[in-house]
Amino acid sequence: MKKMAITITMLLIFGSIYAQIPTAEDILINADAVVNAPQDQEISLKMTLTDKGGNEKVREMRMYQKGDEMRLVRFLSPADQKGVSFLSLPDDVQYLYLPAFHKVRRIASHIKNDNFAGTDFSYDDMSASKYAEEYDATLLEKTDDLYILELIPKQGVEKSYSKLKMWVRQDNFYPVKVEFYDNNSILWKLFESRNIKKHGEYWVASEAEMTDLKKEHSTKMITEKIELNKGLADDIFTKRNLKRVK
Repeated sequence: MKKMAITITMLLIFGSIYAQIPTAEDILINADAVVNAPQDQEISLKMTLTDKGGNEKVREMRMYQKGDEMRLVRFLSPADQKGVSFLSLPDDVQYLYLPAFHKVRRIASHIKNDNFAGTDFSYDDMSASKYAEEYDATLLEKTDDLYILELIPKQGVEKSYSKLKMWVRQDNFYPVKVEFYDNNSILWKLFESRNIKKHGEYWVASEAEMTDLKKEHSTKMITEKIELNKGLADDIFTKRNLKRVK
């Protein structure tokens, strides 16, 4: 009876411990929810592109986002990039506006993995992130403060990445690092979120960087101003507004 009591106690203890660990799917859903928590966002950013020789190009941009499905990104400077804009809408619809051609172009599915305007972000990367809708997750490891996930594209979802590896904070479910692997399972890109702090009731990363390890090229974005829950109108996220160079 004593041995049985000890066994039952140990089962209850270990059962309680495992019950406290969320599933990989829940971790990923929570990560999406934390990043997209504000009803809307308007962010002014400084973007620095650095090549393998250490040469830098600096751009200014503004990003508008509403919910987790609508995002507009517009370059403000330098002059040769001013007005270049990208629009992401529900149902994987994306548009690009290049002022030199005065025309809005819908981005075809076969080029969504091309780089956006010379940055290290593809058009797909620039869309509002909803990893749980596009990837199946497996929990690889749990450290003292992080969950480490492996993400594989869901059946029928076309991606240029064969898999992702994501590090998610346990305390707030914010994703701090993502590794992107090519179709040969070779590490291709690295994305890192830094300086993650509370902005009101929301967690926000004031610095993010995408590095293309093959090209030895990186794109760093630093938040200079952020406004949340402004009540952004839906007509901001339209093809007509995409052409408005400010």
